[in-house]
Amino acid sequence: MRLVAILAAAIGVALTVALIGYFGAGAVVRSVLAVGAVGFASLCLIHLVFVVIMGIAWKVLLPGSRTWVLVWGRLVRDSGSEFLPLSQVGGYVLGARALTLAGISGTLAAASTIVDVTLEFVTQLAYTALGLVWLIELQPDSAAALPTMIGLGLAAIAAVGFFAVQRGGLGYFDRLAGILGRGWADRTAAGAAALHDALAAIYRLRAGLSVSFTLHLACWIASALEAWLILYFAGETLPFGTVLIIETLLHAARTAAFIVPNAVGVQEGAYILLGTAFGLSPEMALALSLLKRARDLVIGVPTIVAWQVIESGRLWQRRAGTPTPIVVPSASTDSPRRD
Repeated sequence: MRLVAILAAAIGVALTVALIGYFGAGAVVRSVLAVGAVGFASLCLIHLVFVVIMGIAWKVLLPGSRTWVLVWGRLVRDSGSEFLPLSQVGGYVLGARALTLAGISGTLAAASTIVDVTLEFVTQLAYTALGLVWLIELQPDSAAALPTMIGLGLAAIAAVGFFAVQRGGLGYFDRLAGILGRGWADRTAAGAAALHDALAAIYRLRAGLSVSFTLHLACWIASALEAWLILYFAGETLPFGTVLIIETLLHAARTAAFIVPNAVGVQEGAYILLGTAFGLSPEMALALSLLKRARDLVIGVPTIVAWQVIESGRLWQRRAGTPTPIVVPSASTDSPRRD
């Protein structure tokens, strides 16, 4: 699987370079520079606001936790997914790890990550459905409508299956252990039981789930503002509804191409196809993608460096024999802080 991801990334990079060369590197650079320093700074600032809101959406799943911890965890998660050559799953692991370093137990970090990712995926389906409805309204004969509809249906089925595994996953594990023999799996079963209990406790937080769902959906819809802002500063403004359609279909394409790290090449190709369908020049569509990647670089590099410094400090403490606090997972999620 790792080899496939590496090959996919290499092909994506080659495709991106080929697209820039085909449409003219000079023209693409001019489109990027047309946004200006103020426009790019505004893009980064708005994205950081979204990160804070998504961190709060994660925090409400862990009552009693400190907001800054979940915002930091979200920042690390996104930076790992978008900046490092990792799959999205790798970013999820880094985000959960950031929580444990801040004192939240590993069980709670993992469980809350699973639920938060699930809610984000479900709200993305709602976001895609909204874009699809708007696309059919504006362009009833669009060739993208049917594939999007099919993909949306398959993704909905996958979401239902994901929920089912989370709610009944421990039962599946027990049946498997009964067949293979429980001796080999005692420790794993204990960890699975703790994770299942933590998941069940989070899913009982009806108010928290509703707030998290609402915040995630609001961030998906508002995320189109980033692309709209880039076009505004570049002098190629499109109606917000049109930008919303482009962004929903883009994210659907990125999700479908999950095997490609950072969706490199996929994002660029999708922006050209979608942007030109709604009146954008290929150069501006490419600039839109590259500016978003530059945003991820500007935010991701300091985040990953800071995270690595924290990890290195913890490692040096262990080598020096300095005792570090141990967080013992409890059966309750009322207080995820370190005692």
